[in-house]
Formats: sequence, structure tokens, C-alpha cells
Amino acid sequence: MPNIGSQTDTRVDDFIAPKCDDVVTILYQDDDILLINKPSGLLSLSGKHPLNQDSVHYRLVHGQAGVSPAFPEAKLPHRLDFGTSGIMVVGLHAESTRHLNKQFQAHTIHKRYMALLEGWVTDDNGQITAPIAKDRDYFPRVKICSTTGKAAISEYIVLQRLEQPCRTLVQFTPVTGRTHQLRIHSLTMGHPILGCDLYNSNQSEQLAERLQLHASDLYFEHPTRGEPCHGQCPCPF
Repeated sequence: MPNIGSQTDTRVDDFIAPKCDDVVTILYQDDDILLINKPSGLLSLSGKHPLNQDSVHYRLVHGQAGVSPAFPEAKLPHRLDFGTSGIMVVGLHAESTRHLNKQFQAHTIHKRYMALLEGWVTDDNGQITAPIAKDRDYFPRVKICSTTGKAAISEYIVLQRLEQPCRTLVQFTPVTGRTHQLRIHSLTMGHPILGCDLYNSNQSEQLAERLQLHASDLYFEHPTRGEPCHGQCPCPF
């Protein structure tokens, strides 16, 4: 989901993020945008707590010593969850950010994700339709709720079924962009994403050291040239 307002993540409560040694990698750069690879274990936006200052946005604005320069006007028109890795588009000035924000608001930007799920998914492809609502009793979790939930649709294609233990590599295409959508939809279909700390089975979290969810592809319109763009970031697992 796009984050249009302040470049501060107000959803982080008393969570203190551990130090992330992996760098934010620049995949593409021009005068208007960056395409970057966000590492798993790094906040997209700095949190309210001073110990959660480190983030994708902070590193872009202040630079990464020996890795990338500072981009003082950089803004994130969208974000990825703390444990999710992968491609993000960054606006480098106010006009490009405004144009990207409009695309996210109009739902014309499309994403694809790779995920490693517990067990073998039976169907080679399918669609998950389960409405999602905030779970006020278990922040920051969300829940499936047919009465108060907002419509949520995720499409998937099975890429590979693995053994010892049984796992399934899938490509997800979220039709909607609800918070934690792919994670809770995976759990709903009976195959939670490995390494997920919020939506898991008795053993799925222990089967991976990190959340096995990666944003692999991003389709959007270049904010100044108007041409269709496809950004791609190889999956690390």
C-alpha cells in the first residue's frame, strides 16, 4: 500500500528492530527515480522509537558510506514489510514522487512476489479471496473477517514443489494491496510462508531464518517519460 504522508512508520509500536548489516542495493538510477533492492530485516521507514531510526528511507536520504550517495529528496511511495525483501521504486524529487503516488492510488502499478510455503500446494494455480480486517486485539496482526474486512484478492502460480521438508515455491500476484495480505492469505490456504512470525503453523516459522517473501517484479509508468517500466529483482531463496 502507498504511504503518501510523513516518511515515518507510525505502525511500529514497541518493536525494536535488530541491526541490519545488509545494504540497500541500487538496481537502476536516473534523474527521477531509483529502483532498489530492500534487504530483509530492515524497516522501510524510520519508526517513532529512536532505536528504529535505521530504515530504507533513512539510508537513502543520508547515504550509505562506501555504497551509495545521499539522495536528500528521496521519498517512498510504497513500502515493504520489515521481513520482506525485494524491489521498491523511489521518487527522487517532488514531481516524480507525486506521479508515482497517483499511480499507486489508481492501482495501476502491479507487483509480483516470490514466496516459499510450508507443504505442497495442490493446485498449480489459483486465487485466494478472503476479506482482511485489522485485529485490534493482536496488533499488528490482521485477521480474516467477512463482516468488517475489506476485499482482498491474491493470485498464485506454483513454480516448484520441494521435498525434505515438503515446501512449495509460488509466484504471488496481489490484485489488492492490503496490509500483510500475502502472509495471511497463505495461512488461510493452509500453507503459511516459511519464517513468518505472525501467521504460522507449529513449525513453519522455524523452517527458515527469515521471512521467505520477496518482491521480485514491479510494473509501472515512468513518472516523467511516460513509458512502461518493468523492474526486476532476483529472488535470494
